[in-house]
Amino acid sequence: MREERFVINDRSWAIIEPLVPGTARDSGVTAKDTRLFLEAVLWRVRVGGPWRDLPPGFGEWNSVFRRFRRWAQDGVFERLFKAVSDDPDFEYVLIDGTIVSVHQKASGAKGGLSIRPSGARKAD
Repeated sequence: MREERFVINDRSWAIIEPLVPGTARDSGVTAKDTRLFLEAVLWRVRVGGPWRDLPPGFGEWNSVFRRFRRWAQDGVFERLFKAVSDDPDFEYVLIDGTIVSVHQKASGAKGGLSIRPSGARKAD
C-alpha cells in the first residue's frame, strides 16, 4: 500500500475522528484502524470496482463491506459528509456523472425507457 496516496491527511482526520464510532472514547469494542477503513471506502469509491477487489492492505474485503453497511445504515457517512463538505481538500472526493459512467442498462439502452405516455396530446 502506498500511504502517500491516501486521501485523509492529519488535519482532515482531526475533523473526522470525533464523528466516527468505535474509538477509544466509546464504550464497547474499539474498532481497529478506523482511518484505514475510511481510506478503503474512499479507494473503492474512486476505483468503482467490487468490494472483492479491495487490496489486501485494507483488510478482509467482507469485513470492510459489513462495517461500511453498518455505518451507512447508522447515518455515519452523512454526518461525515456534513462535517467536511466545506473543506476544500475534500472537493475532489465527490463523484458525479462526469467521472463515473452508467451501465448501459441503467440508462435505458436498446430503445430507451419502456414506459410511454398514453394518449398524450401533440402541441399545435
